[in-house]
Amino acid sequence: MSKQATLPVKHSILSDFKEITKMRLSLSVVFSSIAGYLLGAETVDFTTLFLLALGGYFMVGASNAFNQIIEKDLDALMDRTKNRPVAAGRMSVNVAFTIACLFTVLGIGILYSINQQTAMFGAISIFLYTCVYTPLKTKTPLSVFVGAIPGAIPFMLGWVAATNDFGIEPGTLFAVQFFWQFPHFWAIGWFLFDDYKKGGFFMLPTGKQDKGTAKQTIMYTVWTLLVSIVPVFGFTGKLQLSVVAAVIVFILGLGMLYYAIQLYKKMSVQAAKELMLSSVFYITLLQIVYVVDKFIR
Repeated sequence: MSKQATLPVKHSILSDFKEITKMRLSLSVVFSSIAGYLLGAETVDFTTLFLLALGGYFMVGASNAFNQIIEKDLDALMDRTKNRPVAAGRMSVNVAFTIACLFTVLGIGILYSINQQTAMFGAISIFLYTCVYTPLKTKTPLSVFVGAIPGAIPFMLGWVAATNDFGIEPGTLFAVQFFWQFPHFWAIGWFLFDDYKKGGFFMLPTGKQDKGTAKQTIMYTVWTLLVSIVPVFGFTGKLQLSVVAAVIVFILGLGMLYYAIQLYKKMSVQAAKELMLSSVFYITLLQIVYVVDKFIR
C-alpha cells in the first residue's frame, strides 16, 4: 500500500456543511420544487423562485441535520455514514442542533414570505422526516411509506408557491413523486442491505432481499408509471400533458420498469444499483418533460 493511500481524509468546514445538509439531496429537492413552480406559474416571478429555492434548501438541510443528530450513534456503525460530521465527532451535537434550528426558522420563514400554505407544507415535511420517519427506520419497513410523504412534498410545493392553492394539480405532482419513492428507496435498501443491517434499519418491505421485495418494487414502479401519465387524460385541472409528452414519459417509465424486472430476475446488488440510477434518471427527465411540454404546448 502506498504512503499516499494511508493519509487520512481531510474535512473542511465547507465539506462538513455539505454533509450535514446533504447538499446533493437538497439540491435535487430544490430542482423538484422549481419544476413544480414552473408548472404552476402563469408568469415566472424570479424573486419568488429564488425564495423557493433558498427556503427549500434550508428546509431539507434542517431535516438532514436533525436526522444526523438523532442517528449519530447508528451512523457510526455503518460504512456509508460513519464519516458524517456528528457521527465522526468532528461536529458537536450542539453545533449541529444550532444549524438545524437556524435552518428550520430560516426555511419556514422564507417559505412563509411566499405564502402561508407553502410554509405549512415545509413545516409538515420537517416534522414528518425528523419526528416520525427517522425514529421508525429502526422499527418497521413502514418507515419508507412515512418517509415518502415528505419526500413527495417538494414537487407539489413549487405549485403551491406559484398559486397559493392546493388542489388536484399539486395533489397529482405529489402522487407522482410519492409512488416513485418506493422503487427508488427499496433499490437503495437492497444494495446497502448489509450496511443498513449494522445500524438496525429496516428498509425493505419484507425485511429481506427476496422475491417478495422485488415483486413489490415492480408493482410500485407500475403505479409510478401510470400516475405519471394521468395528466394526459384531462382529469387534473390546469396540470396537463400533451400526447407526445405522455408517450415520452411512458417510454421513460418502461425503462425504469425494465430495471425493476431485472432486479426480480437477477436478485443482485448490481441490479439494484441499476434500478436506483434509472429511477433518478426517470424522475429528473419526467420533471423536465412536464415543464418543457407546458411551455411549448
